[in-house]
Amino acid sequence: MRIQPLFAVLAILALAGCAADPAPTEQFRLTEQALEQAKAVGATDAVPELKLAEEKFARARSDMASQSFKHARMRAEQAELDARLAEARVLTQKSEEQLSALDARVNRLRKQLGEVQ
Repeated sequence: MRIQPLFAVLAILALAGCAADPAPTEQFRLTEQALEQAKAVGATDAVPELKLAEEKFARARSDMASQSFKHARMRAEQAELDARLAEARVLTQKSEEQLSALDARVNRLRKQLGEVQ
């Protein structure tokens, strides 16, 4: 007779454990958005951070399919951060290229002005 209450308590604890980690659907949406944004600014698979983000997101999807929601959330968060880092690296590289081009123009103008004077 005492075994039944024990099973009931274990069942309640198991259900409470499942409720503690809901499916990370919102995090998945944010990660997908970060990946799209990184690609929109020019990140490709040649950018290591983007490749890493896609790999982590694939593992997060696998965790989601096996209902390992805690791992899925953590990997999706990591993938989002990696995608944002990829985006930042691409934007930084583009800014550096623009700065270099502007610097070259300024140097040409200085030479031209020096020749005129």
